[in-house]
Amino acid sequence: MMVIGMGNTQFVEAYFKDIEVILKKISQQEITKAVNLLYNAWKQDRQIFLIGNGGSASTATHFASDLSKSCSVEGKPRFRAMALTDNAPLISALVNDEGWSNVYTWQLQNLMLDGDLLVAISVHGGSGSDKAGLWSQNLLKAVKFVKDRKGKVLGFSGFDGGALKGASDVCIVVPINSTPQVEGFHSVLTHLLAERLHTLIAES
Repeated sequence: MMVIGMGNTQFVEAYFKDIEVILKKISQQEITKAVNLLYNAWKQDRQIFLIGNGGSASTATHFASDLSKSCSVEGKPRFRAMALTDNAPLISALVNDEGWSNVYTWQLQNLMLDGDLLVAISVHGGSGSDKAGLWSQNLLKAVKFVKDRKGKVLGFSGFDGGALKGASDVCIVVPINSTPQVEGFHSVLTHLLAERLHTLIAES
């Protein structure tokens, strides 16, 4: 990991070195499983819901956009992808009336059909806590809701994977203890998946 007090050049070198570590340790098998999970959801015309907190919320929005736009092929069915992070009036109303822990499950109650797919993105996977308590418990609650409805869950996590790793059907863990690196590599992974899915759909 990077050391505080180093110069700019050393900082850049250390940052890139961490990326090399990620590339060597990350599970390519889980990435392949993620491709297959999303591709099967497309073939079965399942709705895909995406959730995350903080920086992971923006990744959820970005990935939903890529699934909807970048994966579209003329003459082929299209992904139906929706980030549950995007409706600020609804989210603020739910936080006010139902509590932060229910902002995703409440929306899923309105929208999900049995067998749909949830993409849950979390740096720590539900491990750790701060002033507001345990992290990402709203994501884990949504994961349980989806599994109870016979849905599938694709997780993106980091560090040791946290509870999300064990709760997901497939979970890609970025194996490094650095929030910026985990969030950055989640973006790399979603672009990788979108590009591969576009190719598979075009060839189908």
